[in-house]
Amino acid sequence: MAIRQILRRSLSSERRSVEVPKGQLAVYVGQNEKKLFVIPLSYLNHPSFQELLCRAEEEFGFHHPMGGLTIPCSEDLFVDLTSRLSRT
Repeated sequence: MAIRQILRRSLSSERRSVEVPKGQLAVYVGQNEKKLFVIPLSYLNHPSFQELLCRAEEEFGFHHPMGGLTIPCSEDLFVDLTSRLSRT
């Protein structure tokens, strides 16, 4: 339930700031400097990605400083995960 609330807020903020194609989600990734990534919504169903969403909830609650969904992990880890998910 909490993940849905994060996503709902993220999606409403995202519409104001970034043009994201239908079926995609903009997320900010990084520990110090945040980088914007646009990912397929299908990634949200994967257990590894859900783990990152739980980390985001623990760190930020429902307030994400960048306005959109912020994932608190290294850019390298995120790129590695999304690369693996794109092959499945």
